[in-house]
Amino acid sequence: MGQIHIKLEGKDLTYPEGTSLYQLAKDYEGQYDAPIMVAFCDGIVQELYHELYEGEEVSFCTLSQRDGTRVYMRGVSMLLLKSIYSLCDKDAISKVTVDYAIDSGYFCRIHGAFELDQEKLDQIESKMREYVKKDIVFEKEVISTRYAKQLFEKYGMEKKALLCDFRKTSRMTIYKLGNFIDYYYGAMPYSTGFLKDFRLELFEDGFVFVIPKRNNPKVLPAFSPSMKLYQTMQQTNEWGEKLNVATVAEFNQEIVRGNLRELMMTQEALHEKRIGDIAEQIAERGSRIVTIAGPSSSGKTTFSYRLSTQLKTLGLRPHPLGLDDYFVNRVDTPKDKDGNYNFECLEALDIKTLNENLTDLLEGKEVQLPTYNFITGKREYNKPLMKIEEDEILVIEGIHGLNDKLTYSIPASEKYKIYISALTTLNLDNHNRIPTTEGRLIRRIIRDARTRGNSARKTISMWNSVRAGENQNIFPFQEQADSMFNSSLIYELAAMKLYADPVLFQVPKGCPEYSEARRILKFLDYFIPIDPHEVPLNSILREFIGGGILLN
Repeated sequence: MGQIHIKLEGKDLTYPEGTSLYQLAKDYEGQYDAPIMVAFCDGIVQELYHELYEGEEVSFCTLSQRDGTRVYMRGVSMLLLKSIYSLCDKDAISKVTVDYAIDSGYFCRIHGAFELDQEKLDQIESKMREYVKKDIVFEKEVISTRYAKQLFEKYGMEKKALLCDFRKTSRMTIYKLGNFIDYYYGAMPYSTGFLKDFRLELFEDGFVFVIPKRNNPKVLPAFSPSMKLYQTMQQTNEWGEKLNVATVAEFNQEIVRGNLRELMMTQEALHEKRIGDIAEQIAERGSRIVTIAGPSSSGKTTFSYRLSTQLKTLGLRPHPLGLDDYFVNRVDTPKDKDGNYNFECLEALDIKTLNENLTDLLEGKEVQLPTYNFITGKREYNKPLMKIEEDEILVIEGIHGLNDKLTYSIPASEKYKIYISALTTLNLDNHNRIPTTEGRLIRRIIRDARTRGNSARKTISMWNSVRAGENQNIFPFQEQADSMFNSSLIYELAAMKLYADPVLFQVPKGCPEYSEARRILKFLDYFIPIDPHEVPLNSILREFIGGGILLN
């Protein structure tokens, strides 16, 4: 047997031909603080079945990394499904769905006549742990798409069978776990023995499975869901089910049937109705200050315009107030651990002056509002004096809008706080969920390329930092919102595909962002692209693809 030469984390190594990543991982697993799940080989995610080849550059991906967590989640999902179908009466189950992530858990439901209780859930978890001890290998098999469709139909996986109708390739990958088969659009663990840490908990009309978070992979986190977020996600789920587009396969089917325009208009009408309902709640409460906050690429700016329009129909006059003008002078701006200015922390704002201004405005006084000069890094006072009347409302958009420390001097009765995010509930099929962050990342890639000249590579490289800021400054306060608005659109990924593909293909092979770019490209291939000109001109999606009537 010959020898091959590889690089592992930049170190030159020699191994016999036929050596797998699994064998390599066994040699080095003690050097990592979290379990090795997969590896990057020449920038591409490879499962541990993969055999090494001459000159390959390898770096391991553990549970403490984003791709490693995704692999773990898929593995636990398939382990869960195998356990459910091996224990439960199949005639009593119409389907099992892995719906969406909420807090530290993934919300699942068992549909049909099957009645879930704590005893049955304990039995399912016990069966999962039994399979973990058996260390069953996830077998990967590439078969014809036609045969895959037949298999899915045989096992009652209707949505997976329908997805096969829209595959452009004649082959697809399935996974076997003993006698259970399924399809997943991403890498899987080597075996069930890699999945030792998980927990099942009853929740509402289903249950969640909890797995370690990548920032602390050795500990199973507590499950403390935001009930307002859950209700918002459920409302979106119900919309999808009423429109018969809960999965990508069903959405593609609607396009083929010629129902796209009706679907788009219905979705936009649902958005408008929800915005109108929020405006009515603001008017009924008599709030004078509205704060809007949400993570990156949620569509906050377009939402604020559309909310302002709805408020005007109720006889109110909204005025935007920019938080950026309340930055402290640059010399006083806090710095992060790397010595860079931290413009996202609350201390970067002069909240004392902000609260003084807000209090004076609510009392009917004339106020000189500041303007922040981003060139000099100082605040200036060159605006006309401002005074608001009884029918006027201040609309404040910013990442700290839900944090009461931002407006500490304003009584709760005078404030109405809105949380907005693009909470995707459209999934590939019943078992392959689309992360809620997926749409936001694609939105940002497109907008950054269009308005800032940023490459997809740069946007992807910044995403972890963006997410870290959201976790610190936005998500902890989301339950304090008076209303939540889900800005996701069932059709948006199909509309963004034509914009995303060209910039994602520009990410060069070999760079750290290449694997993520290829993953998104592969994901978007499941969608039939639609003509972006069909998107209504006042849609939130226009904030990202351009051509709207609400933004320049």
